[in-house]
Amino acid sequence: MRPNGPLLPLMRRQLLALAAGLFVAAPNVHAQPPAWPARPVKLVVGYAAGGATDVIARLVAVKLGEQLGQPVLVDNRAGANSNLGAEVVAKSPPDGYTLYVYTIANTINASLYGKLGYDPQKDFEPIGLIAKIPNILVVNNSLPIKSVADYERFARESKNGITFASAGSGSSIHLSGEIFKMQAKLNMLHVPYRGSAPAVTDLLGGQVQSMFDNTPSALPHVLAGRLRAIAITSARRSPLLPDVPTIAESGFPGFDVQSWFGLAAPAGTPQPVIDRLNTELNKVLNSPDLRRRFQEMAATPEPGTPAQMRAFAMAEMQRWREVVKVSGAKVE
Repeated sequence: MRPNGPLLPLMRRQLLALAAGLFVAAPNVHAQPPAWPARPVKLVVGYAAGGATDVIARLVAVKLGEQLGQPVLVDNRAGANSNLGAEVVAKSPPDGYTLYVYTIANTINASLYGKLGYDPQKDFEPIGLIAKIPNILVVNNSLPIKSVADYERFARESKNGITFASAGSGSSIHLSGEIFKMQAKLNMLHVPYRGSAPAVTDLLGGQVQSMFDNTPSALPHVLAGRLRAIAITSARRSPLLPDVPTIAESGFPGFDVQSWFGLAAPAGTPQPVIDRLNTELNKVLNSPDLRRRFQEMAATPEPGTPAQMRAFAMAEMQRWREVVKVSGAKVE
């Protein structure tokens, strides 16, 4: 039976409305964002290629890319003690495709610099710590110093005290020395350099007398007998230098200063992305081959949660704020 009269136009209008609804709804279905990650992820490092931060970032990037199913590409943005790279990430879209190797330097910079182009606390979403690396108190071989007690005695008896070099004013190497200076109450003169390499060169040449250098930088010279290792700045001895005592066991209980590295994203990055990154990062840090590579650098993997990294970073900011204030270090 065929419809006729006013019923036919009514049915036509209903069919046209239904078809229009389908065409309107269709783009919404296709506009759903693809599952993350759908393309390569960029990992920004605030230092030049070849340093400890860069080496650790590249080791993690390869493994993390395998876990995510997308390449993780390291992007070196060196400058201003890592502030350049940090600012780039802080201003990037919070979509999970730009990450940052957040380090001890960022917590120091929070009080070291009068003005930053980003907020080290508010502009980042912690994902998790990666690793910690101790520093080594090393001296020129010509000095009659073989222990922390000798170091103290030399500084007290010398008319001009003792000099200690660093990779730059406000670096973790510099402030490791400042903490020791505060606790030991010694006459120690800081000599800043533009990077660890030139500082070590002058230490080898005798232009400066000591340095609280990062382990990966100092270790080859110690093992070759070109520098003398006096003490490790971490709470525990290093397996690579088992006979070198810690500063803590050399008369300074509780002394524990280490360079550290973490993974962070721009603030506002979706929580599911943060959770996925944290899960995959912890898998990477627990892999035997990565642990073996870290051990060669005297680095200790630090798997954990985003909340743990946030609490640790905030505690570090407070700690270094006090050291920067006492030391008088400032960069504009």
